[in-house]
Amino acid sequence: MSKKFDNQYDLIHCPEDLDKYYRVADERYIAGHAIGIVAIDLQYPKMPGNVVNALTYKYPVLYKKVEFEIERLFEGDPTIKDDIIAAAKALEADGVRAVIGACGFFANFQEEIADALEVPAFMTSMLQLPMIKMGLKKGEKIGIITASGSNVTDEMLIKMGVQPEDCYVQDLENVEGFAYIRRLKDHLQNKEVGDSVVEAAEKLVTEHDDVGAILLECSDIPPYAYRVQQATGLPVFDFITLINWAHDAVTQTPYYGHF
Repeated sequence: MSKKFDNQYDLIHCPEDLDKYYRVADERYIAGHAIGIVAIDLQYPKMPGNVVNALTYKYPVLYKKVEFEIERLFEGDPTIKDDIIAAAKALEADGVRAVIGACGFFANFQEEIADALEVPAFMTSMLQLPMIKMGLKKGEKIGIITASGSNVTDEMLIKMGVQPEDCYVQDLENVEGFAYIRRLKDHLQNKEVGDSVVEAAEKLVTEHDDVGAILLECSDIPPYAYRVQQATGLPVFDFITLINWAHDAVTQTPYYGHF
């Protein structure tokens, strides 16, 4: 068995396990965090439900900060790639089992980061697009609500596993209520942000009656996923559905009960 799997998936799940001997894994000083998240240093309030609010999760997560202008990530600036990979590798060295990126536009570097790590990398919420598409009826499309519509290019959608014609893109970039986040203000009016996301979703389904599901690209808008679903009656996917899926895959536990 290769070294990268040594002790990586140990589990204490019954009293007998307490009597076992355990070996420290690569001299790590912390343990118990399966998910590592690469987050940009952005200074505005992070509400519960946000990818970079640790209370969002029912399990521990570990963060690693990167520092560059977010527009450079939106545009896929190749000069930031090494910084992102270094942060992802630092999380891997600290024992995470999967690495996530806290912005949908980490899609620009998904392949390079996955290739650089020994653990899997799921850097963008948009990785869910092909799975969503496969679950919809023929002719139904995915509505993508995004913080920067101009940067959701045809090339990006194809790299994420769907065709541009499979999706509608609804932009929040110039929506007034979303400016707290998009313009990186140091304060936030939670209801205004939520209202702007819901209005975008309602506009999307009003203009396109063939939308079968919605994907929230941005890591800041999962706090409003519930409201979007209530307003549209559609399945809503976001970063948190991705992260929970990845976490469950790398922390499998035994089943117990009657049969």
